Amino acid sequence: MKLAHAMKRALELQKYAVDVVNNGKDGLDFAIGEEFGLIILDVMLPEIDGIEICRRIREAGIHTPVMMLTARGQISDKVTGLDVGADDYMVKPFSFEELFARIRALVRRPAQTNDPVLRIRDLTLDPKTFTVKRNEEIIELSSKEFSLLEYLLRNKNTVLNKEQIISHVWDYDSDILPSTIEVHMKHLRDKVDVAGEDSLINTIRGRGYTIRE
Repeated sequence: MKLAHAMKRALELQKYAVDVVNNGKDGLDFAIGEEFGLIILDVMLPEIDGIEICRRIREAGIHTPVMMLTARGQISDKVTGLDVGADDYMVKPFSFEELFARIRALVRRPAQTNDPVLRIRDLTLDPKTFTVKRNEEIIELSSKEFSLLEYLLRNKNTVLNKEQIISHVWDYDSDILPSTIEVHMKHLRDKVDVAGEDSLINTIRGRGYTIRE
């Protein structure tokens, strides 16, 4: 678990929201019951191992990218993990720099493979450098504001409700009120909007938020 919590801290510094569970049973429940952008599975988990978890979530029709971690470097383990539906495989020990690079590759949508920069009109967000610009002017955002904007941009033209936003931007255990989303959205709008122009971020009353052309 030391590695899991070290990874959680490191990934949170990279502006990811991260949930950690201690055993395979809880991991399977989370993977099937919640929505994630990426699932990282250790092969050697108590109760249900990572290979079996991956097999079951694929059988359940869940296509979330899966990265397998293991201390064993045998080719057979890697082949087994990939055969049951894992998208990538890392052998411990590994560097966090490599982990971050592989995560960025897995969470990138196919249309963004050649250009990881997310954009809408003259607003751009680079997930690799954590840089946001509008009209080529750098915008300074807090960690949560950056995560909110990235989630909106990855789902542009889609209305996202508050529950979806909370589950993607905050940890599962975070006690977040709906009003917190409203405050963060207001601060984000204040920073990314241009005076005299329509807001990029739209509130759809009773449904949620969207960012669209």
